[in-house]
Amino acid sequence: MSTLEYAAQVREIAADFQVTSGETVALLGPNGAGKSTVLKVIAGLISPDSGAVTLAGHDLAKVTPHDRGVALLAQDPLLFPHLSALSNVAFGLRARRARRKEALDTAHEWLKRVGADDLADRRPDTLSGGQAQRVAIARALATTPKIMLLDEPMAALDVNAAPEIRQLLGRVLKERTAIIVTHDALDALLLADRVIVLEEGQVVEQGPTADVLTHPRSKFAAQIAGLNLITGVWRDGDLTHGDLHINGLTPEGAPTTGSPTIAVFAPSAVAVYADPPHGSPRNVLPATVTELEPRGQRVLARTQVGELAVAAEITPAAAIDLGLTAGTRVYLSVKATEVKIYPTG
Repeated sequence: MSTLEYAAQVREIAADFQVTSGETVALLGPNGAGKSTVLKVIAGLISPDSGAVTLAGHDLAKVTPHDRGVALLAQDPLLFPHLSALSNVAFGLRARRARRKEALDTAHEWLKRVGADDLADRRPDTLSGGQAQRVAIARALATTPKIMLLDEPMAALDVNAAPEIRQLLGRVLKERTAIIVTHDALDALLLADRVIVLEEGQVVEQGPTADVLTHPRSKFAAQIAGLNLITGVWRDGDLTHGDLHINGLTPEGAPTTGSPTIAVFAPSAVAVYADPPHGSPRNVLPATVTELEPRGQRVLARTQVGELAVAAEITPAAAIDLGLTAGTRVYLSVKATEVKIYPTG
């Protein structure tokens, strides 16, 4: 069993979480949240100031990085430039004193499994980014690590190579214990069983991937999922944030009065008006347009509602009819049935 238990502090980064055996976890969070630092602590590249990290029941503080059974795959494949692809994959096995033939046979097998057996004799400087990452994945897996750590492995790849590597990782990570750091919701959805969100070095949210990305509780999870998120407290059947009152559905039951709550809704659920809309829509938010972002056949209108950022997805024709530019005053309307409200306390 390769269960990881992490409860360590490095400077201001004090995360506490568990990754169960055979589970792939996506570690999400804004830049500077501590994601890469956590991976480096597990890999033994950084020593924690306090706390402990255990893998398969062993305290990693007492184990050298070489003997931890941890494989770290970074954005840059970091292949040895003087070695062939085959020798790069065999390197870890040879370092563990495997016989040359055994190491090369295993390396050949892994190159084949990642679709790179035809690259065996090539040097890294002759490989494309996607090819080099395939070789790096084979090298990481050839040593049969107890846990795979992946630090944004698709970030440096071009748009054509990234989907292929994502599909490859989907195959090779199945039933393996792994942590993948990513800023891409698609990576999390396709590769991870569970999501852990870090903000300012703390775990602020975790749960099954689909649950977190469809019902986010943290600002970063909502941002990466492309959703609007408003925080507030529950009063008189609404989420209140200053003078704003947001009405919506409560899938987990009504929060207790005065408790912290969040409202989540998609930009596509937001209608934009030049004047207050007629009728009695429950959620009308006075806003100021801050930016217009083309999104194919749609336009994402980013607005400011007080100190809150709220996005609306509209048609180009609507943007023109409304005369939208940065600074335009508008009214946003969201049906209550499109808003999900959750307790956070």
